[in-house]
Amino acid sequence: MTDGQQPTDPNSPTGAYAGFQGRVKQTLDDSTPWWAPRPEPGPDAPNVVVILCDDLGFSDLGCYGSEVETPNIDRLAAEGVQYTNFHVTPMCSPTRAALLTGLNSHLAGVGHVAHSDCGYPGYAIELAQDAVTVAETLGGAGYATMALGKWHLSKDSDLSAAGPQDSWPVQRGFDRFYGFLDAFTNLHHPHRLVRDNSTVEVDRYPDGYYFTDDITDRAVAMVKEQQASNPHQPFFMYFAHGAVHAPMQAKAEDIAKHRGSYDAGWDVIRAQRWERQKELGLLPDGSEIAPPNSEPGDEVVPWDELTDQQRELYARFMEIYAAMVQSIDESLGRLRDELEALGVWENTVVVFTSDNGAAREGESAGTSQFFSPLVFDPDAEQKDYDRLDLLGGPQTLPHYQRGWAYACNTPFRLYKGNTHAGGHQVPLLIAGPGVPADGANRRQYLHVTDLMPTILDLTGVDAPTQRGGLAAKPLAGTSLANTFEDPDAPSAHGEQHYEMSGNRGFYRDGWEAVTRHQPFTPFEDDHWELYNLDEDPTQRTDLSGAEPERVADLQAGWDAAAWENQVYPLDEGGFVKFFQRPERSAAYFGPVRIAAGTPTLERWRCLQLIQTRSFAISIDLQYKSGDEGVLVAHGGQGGGYGLYVEDGRLFWVHNAYGTMHLVDAGVLADGARQITADVAAPGGGIWNVTLSVDGQEVASREDLPHFWFMAPFEGIDVGIDRRSPVSWDIYERHGPFRYTGTLHAVTYEPGDAAPDAPPQLAETVMAARRLYD
Repeated sequence: MTDGQQPTDPNSPTGAYAGFQGRVKQTLDDSTPWWAPRPEPGPDAPNVVVILCDDLGFSDLGCYGSEVETPNIDRLAAEGVQYTNFHVTPMCSPTRAALLTGLNSHLAGVGHVAHSDCGYPGYAIELAQDAVTVAETLGGAGYATMALGKWHLSKDSDLSAAGPQDSWPVQRGFDRFYGFLDAFTNLHHPHRLVRDNSTVEVDRYPDGYYFTDDITDRAVAMVKEQQASNPHQPFFMYFAHGAVHAPMQAKAEDIAKHRGSYDAGWDVIRAQRWERQKELGLLPDGSEIAPPNSEPGDEVVPWDELTDQQRELYARFMEIYAAMVQSIDESLGRLRDELEALGVWENTVVVFTSDNGAAREGESAGTSQFFSPLVFDPDAEQKDYDRLDLLGGPQTLPHYQRGWAYACNTPFRLYKGNTHAGGHQVPLLIAGPGVPADGANRRQYLHVTDLMPTILDLTGVDAPTQRGGLAAKPLAGTSLANTFEDPDAPSAHGEQHYEMSGNRGFYRDGWEAVTRHQPFTPFEDDHWELYNLDEDPTQRTDLSGAEPERVADLQAGWDAAAWENQVYPLDEGGFVKFFQRPERSAAYFGPVRIAAGTPTLERWRCLQLIQTRSFAISIDLQYKSGDEGVLVAHGGQGGGYGLYVEDGRLFWVHNAYGTMHLVDAGVLADGARQITADVAAPGGGIWNVTLSVDGQEVASREDLPHFWFMAPFEGIDVGIDRRSPVSWDIYERHGPFRYTGTLHAVTYEPGDAAPDAPPQLAETVMAARRLYD
């Protein structure tokens, strides 16, 4: 039998073996049988590395005007092409979907971040079954495929061991994956790492661990292993940094390098970056920097109006951020060194970009604990200052002030989440075989949907027409190849729509209409601004009053594109999509018994047991004098709670976003069989906790803050407190503090929701929504 010939009897061992060429990849086209030979890429097929940063602003790199030294990134820019008019979506998950599929994000099924499941196709929050990823495409052509870092393209309700795992990286075309599936993680103590399809079991990270270093090590190891196995096989690597997304954390020595660099404040930094951008010729001659953001809720306080304490505190946040940018540059340098040593760098296309503009979630004052702004605390800023020397380390989860996001988005307006340029105009560098090494700037209007066609063009791989028997959606973008040899080539991307949480924008041939939507207001009341981007790339002069017909034409263009791309229904700001869940989610609201020895239960699944509701915890054990350790722990340094025994006494520890509360329940009686914690949620954002041993109340505490949104951000541990600890004091004394006695199981019984819990308000919100539909 000749190679590739169909076996006469594929069920016979001999016949099946003779026709089997290595069933490493499932084919994308059902017309190709599984036993067909695996495609072999051409001998000169280039490797491809896509490096995606998280929340990196337009001006954060040296080659885009930053004071942060990024020599490895700048070298990449000099050896390839640098784009200065490149656009993504205003949010992370949608950009990732568009990058990996070449489709507009809503049409790919990911119109918002992956923390909802509201039932609408544009907000399915996982890649559509007829959306083919670049990994599936290149893998089907014989490439090895690997992904590292942040995924954030799976429903949060599907991240546990129960799955389904259809939208996890390995099911979407990647041979290997190492990273996290969620929106972000603690860079010193990641809450949950995944290797391929399995959770990485970690009780305690080594001192000095840093996630950016870890994924760089793993990337190098994956390539070394793959190249040793088959040096003739090209690879595709998707390297998605967790940085510079909050929590803003970096290594102490890196933070120290930037001490004092930001004492002048964000107004001066923005002005300095703009001067460098003009020297670098990033924008057309005659361009002017956008004025300070002044929109209500988005405004930036002048630096010289801050107090001395505020200036000292706020500067520290930016020092940490700069250290994170530096770590990204060092990661690229290390990866390059290793690929050069392997002899594969010269045949590797490298794409470097960001998933959206700089983020404003820290709002006007910033925070040392990412989730704490959800609870009003008049002493929050003083508490942040008291933690000044802890900022950036494993005990805090900081986010900088939006004044720094304003500086990072120089010279544009607004921030991540907005459809103005500050939300989606970001760096893009491309270098490698097939790309001229002229280091010249390109100013063509481009969109993230253009990257997949460009990668396929450079690798010589055709886009598949099917996926799993379904007709594949056609790619939305076009290859950038025409801009490689001709820096002045016209843009092939003539139109583009934007939408994020009701904010909208539409670009056509140099003109853009854009609106900033106010929550809970009718969409017809939104003012559409108009800009001639060829003459006014920073959106300074609103021409809507002078050209109402053009505005109407662009609005109509947006509406047509929205219908074609599953953008409707619009989110008016009531967050209904977060309340509305499918019936299958009800399974997560019932009682659960967690046996001792169970790996950490996934965080979203755990939140359904406790969030904004009453609940009871029952701990079954056989206590004898001298036993000690953690009985149950839920959360980490960003917020959480737990029960433990130390020196014969029982304690409830409660970490309210960095503010610690301890309930001493006294000496635990020898022979105790059951410990219970009844947690009542009377409303007002508090919990009242009552502790009992074998049916007898031993302690109680009222008015403990409960947790909101995504906190606690680490799941439930039984008999140990893994990774980021709820209590740093206990961690310093005992580490994860594994329980030494006999512990059978911990049972959670969810109770009634608090009277003012968001789910209780869902119908009210949905009724309000109908007013604006």
